[in-house]
Amino acid sequence: MGVADKFSNKAEELGGRAKEAAGAASGDRDLKAEGQADQGSANLKQGAEQVKDKANEVAGKLTGNN
Repeated sequence: MGVADKFSNKAEELGGRAKEAAGAASGDRDLKAEGQADQGSANLKQGAEQVKDKANEVAGKLTGNN
């Protein structure tokens, strides 16, 4: 996973946490749900990037290009 992707995904996750906290504090269920959705999206992207990284690692080992 590239550094820019890691940063972007982490920023999205933290933004989601902030929205969730703001929604919880103000009683705004929609904002809280939006924050949770942002976190889920960021976590999904991070997981996909990790799978891609592992696949590249395995391919490198199989071809001797690591």
